[in-house]
Parts: sequence; C-alpha cells; structure tokens
Amino acid sequence: MNTTAVSALLDSELSARSRFGHVLLLLAAATMATLTGSLWATEPALPARTAAAFAVMTGMGLCWVAYAAWVLTTRRVLLGRQRVLASAMGALFSGVALAGALAAGLLADVPAAWPAALVFAAMAALAVVMLVRAQSDYARLRRRRAELEQRLRSPAPD
Repeated sequence: MNTTAVSALLDSELSARSRFGHVLLLLAAATMATLTGSLWATEPALPARTAAAFAVMTGMGLCWVAYAAWVLTTRRVLLGRQRVLASAMGALFSGVALAGALAAGLLADVPAAWPAALVFAAMAALAVVMLVRAQSDYARLRRRRAELEQRLRSPAPD
C-alpha cells in the first residue's frame, strides 16, 4: 500500500448508504423533536410529569438531530467515532426512559409502566452491547491507522 492509497482512504467520505441513513435519522429526529416540542409548548395545562416527559423527549430528538448533522457535515472518515457516540446516546436515552418507566411504576403506580420498563430494559441492554462493540471496533481502527501512519513515516526497505 503506497502513500497515495493510504491518503485516499483517510480522506474518503461516508458511503452513500451511510449518508442516506443519517439523512433519514436527521429527518425522523427533527420530526419527533418538532412534534413533542410543539405539544409541550402549546399545551399549558399538561400535568407536570407529562410536561417533563415531553421536555426530555424533545431534548433527545434535538440531540439526535445534532448527531446526524455532525456526521453529515464531517468531511473526513470518522473511524467509528460516530458509532461510539450513537451507541452511547442510545444507552443513555434508553436508560433515561427505563428510569422514567420505573419511576412511573413505583411512584405513581401506573400499571402500563411495567411492560414499558421491560422494553426499555431490553433497549438499554442492546445499546450497551452495541457500545462495547463500537468502542472495540474504534480502538482496532485507531491501532490500524497508527500502524499505517508509522509505515508511511518509516523508510521503505530497498
């Protein structure tokens, strides 16, 4: 592998498939944030718990919008950083949802909170597994990149 080939790999952008997926994420998250934010802002008589839930969901949607915008505007290969960040956000947000469902079940005695808590627990577990895998892949890619950069700096044997 020569210097030009490595430079091309390092300077390449997201694949069309990845770009399309992040555009869809951006649109879905913007829609969600707009809907929950609109409900939260236009219904002043909402119970405090409902208003808090809408505020949290709006914040989550805006975080996903910011993430998708970051990925789409970055002009370099992200080496898996986007997967680490996305899975960390997924773990955090599903953990928040799980905590909310558990609080609703325990404190407010809402029976429907228990099935929701089971779903959020499964989501949190999956997100943690994805986070561990993403961190492992990211570390492997960083080691490989450092190895290739070292080879480029070292003089080639004759």
